[in-house]
Amino acid sequence: MKTRCTWCGSDPLYVAYHDEEWGVPVHDERMLFEFLTLECQQAGLSWITILRKRENYRKQFFNFDPKKVAKMTDEDIEARLQDAGLIRNRLKLYSI
Repeated sequence: MKTRCTWCGSDPLYVAYHDEEWGVPVHDERMLFEFLTLECQQAGLSWITILRKRENYRKQFFNFDPKKVAKMTDEDIEARLQDAGLIRNRLKLYSI
């Protein structure tokens, strides 16, 4: 049995994050942008909430390709406010 941090709990998504990502150095710019973006979306919410929506963020924000995200228009962001798979907070989405 693997020893885990107490915050991890038993949710399989959280366990995978803890075991495979937490504390692992990241040097890939796209992955760093993803983590920065998700951390901003998480403000005031639990991390598991964000992990559950992560795949939809990847889909809606071009797999966190900074060049593609930078070209998004106000209309693109407004359209994403209708997506229940994202945190539908206008300021958070515009922060991306």
